[in-house]
Amino acid sequence: MKDGRSDMSQGFSSARLARIMPFLQHQYVDTGVLPGAQVLVWRRGETVLDAVTGLRDRVRETPMEQDTIHRIYSMTKPMTTVAALMLLEVGVIALDDPVARFIPAFANLKVHAGGGPGHFVTQEPGRAMTVLDLMRHTSGFTYGFLFRTGIDAEYRRLRIAEPDMEGGLPAMMDHLAALPLEFSPGNAFNYSVSTDVLGHVVEIASGQKLSAFFHQRLLGPLGMRDTDFFVTEDKRARLATCYWSKDDRLALWDDGVKTMRYGAPPKLESGGGGLAGTAADYLRFARMLLNRGELDGVRYLSPKTVQLMTMNHLPGNAEIADLMPASDLFNETGYRGVGFGLGVAVMQNLSHAALPGSIGEYTWGGLAGTFFFVDPKEEMIVIVMTQVIDNQVRRMRLRRDLRTLIYSAMEESFG
Repeated sequence: MKDGRSDMSQGFSSARLARIMPFLQHQYVDTGVLPGAQVLVWRRGETVLDAVTGLRDRVRETPMEQDTIHRIYSMTKPMTTVAALMLLEVGVIALDDPVARFIPAFANLKVHAGGGPGHFVTQEPGRAMTVLDLMRHTSGFTYGFLFRTGIDAEYRRLRIAEPDMEGGLPAMMDHLAALPLEFSPGNAFNYSVSTDVLGHVVEIASGQKLSAFFHQRLLGPLGMRDTDFFVTEDKRARLATCYWSKDDRLALWDDGVKTMRYGAPPKLESGGGGLAGTAADYLRFARMLLNRGELDGVRYLSPKTVQLMTMNHLPGNAEIADLMPASDLFNETGYRGVGFGLGVAVMQNLSHAALPGSIGEYTWGGLAGTFFFVDPKEEMIVIVMTQVIDNQVRRMRLRRDLRTLIYSAMEESFG
């Protein structure tokens, strides 16, 4: 039929879904913004779209494929948060626990009050940092790549959270304990190494390395066979090359051969951004969340814990934009109308976001352009994979365009 309703799958118009990949090819791949991309849409028990376009390596001219392995970077954060929530369910961790309970050196953290590297002036925090602060990025930590303050300059100098950081997570904790916080815990939202610290809390509370906990409790049981902190040699050919946008052209970041950053187990296992994996693997994780903590007869979290994870936890039920120290600071949402739960951003107000969607959908993304969102009302999961480290404006435009195209393909809404 001409109206696009002749071929429907789980409430989607197949004709409208068919617009998505040509749009990506024309607007993003042909123009050189992206080398290639994968879009996976899952709804009500069925994959309704799993398509690829472009290349995973431009020099070798290898095509993007469904089983391509991508650096998911900060899409690791929801998984680390789930690991911590699994420990919460057995009483080992509580949201209001002081982080110093697990990392004693944090008992003496101070807050920046002036000065710069080598001569910071500090003051006492208004209260102790909690596990909740780590999960919702209100800890007072920062990221080195923000290039905003003398504190993040020290993060860069010390290579905090870098996979090749000598001494790994324990050494990182020692460095953080010696540096001031950007603000008193709970006073602002600042995207940061909080989830790396949370990963170390998981290690202390469980008595296992983070990778061991992941494999035993999440990756193994979920069947996420291609997801890990490094890529084994037998899978290396499937690893996409990662680029970064330099003067509006794609420059090499990591080709998986000459600059192989995922070729061996890292010195620091980053719970905030260390994993690489496939869209199919991440779908398993997202389906577990959508199914309220259970998948294929195995329960990972209780429904109530998933509900707790996916509600807004920012003070005063605020939006991320209301609590950021500066309006132009980096985060993986980029829109108004969005709050933050435990490890995921949560849609609060569609008119503020000016985007189609559902109240209560939750999401996060990764530095190389990957992102996912789960819409419980529409029983839908969307996963997008690409490998370009780009400016926030272009990354948010890609996410805006794909969200609009996907929701516009709906013929039936269940929300």
